[in-house]
Amino acid sequence: MTHSDHPTLAAAPEPQASQESATIPAEFTEAVESMHRAQLRPEISLGTIRPPQRPAPYSHAIGLEVAGLDENGPIPTDSQGDAFGRLILLYSPSSEETWEGSMRLVAYIQADMDDDVASDPLLPDVAWQWLGESLEETHADYTDLGGTVTSTASVRFGDIGGPPRAYQIEMRASWTAASTDLSHHVEAFSKVLAHVAGLPPEGVAGLDRR
Repeated sequence: MTHSDHPTLAAAPEPQASQESATIPAEFTEAVESMHRAQLRPEISLGTIRPPQRPAPYSHAIGLEVAGLDENGPIPTDSQGDAFGRLILLYSPSSEETWEGSMRLVAYIQADMDDDVASDPLLPDVAWQWLGESLEETHADYTDLGGTVTSTASVRFGDIGGPPRAYQIEMRASWTAASTDLSHHVEAFSKVLAHVAGLPPEGVAGLDRR
């Protein structure tokens, strides 16, 4: 994805309806506003990004990135630094049978990893455990959690910039929210992002890895 594809930060959340003449439901508006009330650690920035238009009648998306982000700059849709995530709210007033509810959250995280961490064969299992634990710790009410975790290695050859070897982890997950208060879901998502980015526990100063 090119730099021009990066959406800019929205001054306020703007719920999106894929039905042109539809009135935005109050339940959806409440859910969107709650996503922006999440309490995040200072190293993580949150902004509104362009949501998909087709998967559900109504959708809203936020992007989270770890440190180094210009507060007046864009939230990218792909990682430009150590770690990036996006969380998409899909809302169907009539409820989707496969969701077992009206609100589905779709999450994606991508992060660069050190080679010593990436070589751990249990990394995908640990990362998935982080998600489950974070949802429980923040008391986010949910059902039907599922997804994948992928650990990859890239080797560069010839005249191409970047390190000779690079390692990344990608997490794709979705779950159904049981209430319109999604602030805890966003907080749980940010905790997973902090974990994969290698941030120290809150209140603990970390060593600069650069």
